[in-house]
Amino acid sequence: MRDLYYDQLDAIVADLVTMTKTVRAAVERATSALLQADAEAAESVIAGDRDIDQARESVEERSMELLATQQPVAGDLRMLVAALRMVADLERMGDLAVHIAKIARMRMPDQAVPAALRPTIANMAETAERMVDETVRIVAGRDVDAARALEAEDEEMDRLRRSMFRILLDDDWEYGVEPAIDLALLGRYYERIADHAVSMARRVVYLVTGHHPAHEEMLAEPVLSDPGS
Repeated sequence: MRDLYYDQLDAIVADLVTMTKTVRAAVERATSALLQADAEAAESVIAGDRDIDQARESVEERSMELLATQQPVAGDLRMLVAALRMVADLERMGDLAVHIAKIARMRMPDQAVPAALRPTIANMAETAERMVDETVRIVAGRDVDAARALEAEDEEMDRLRRSMFRILLDDDWEYGVEPAIDLALLGRYYERIADHAVSMARRVVYLVTGHHPAHEEMLAEPVLSDPGS
């Protein structure tokens, strides 16, 4: 009976890894839709969000069932709590990929990103995809060192977003209000994907060590919470 229990725990971790790979592919396709005005890619991201939602529901149901029937403690309890929170991060990342795809679709057949910001948006997308890709390995291997290192990637994303706003607010901006709004939103979407990747990495640190990095930071110095989601 306990063998079945541990098989179920392993299956939940495997599903988290699979779900993370699915989200990574969605972000990549959404970026392709955005930068190449690829209607097929945009539609595939939007339609594929159902699969991510269903995967979340499956992991949540099985995690709750194990919590209710097995009364896990210590590491097993942390794993199930972390899983419930990570699937929420993953679903939100999938939603953000859909938002990117919808902006791309709304501006077709034109490209949504003006030439002046294509390199910046491409870099933001590459950083987001790399962070989600790294999260796959962090979750699969419970790699605490890699999880903590992901914070540096998040700093690069913040730097790119600041760079984007300098261009948007420059007096030489010539593309009008609507593209500026699109780009402000796109920057936010990619930034939030990165934030959710960091959140997942922190869950892994909590899972392995029993301590949440965010709590440690709060003890070290006051921080301002981000009201975004």
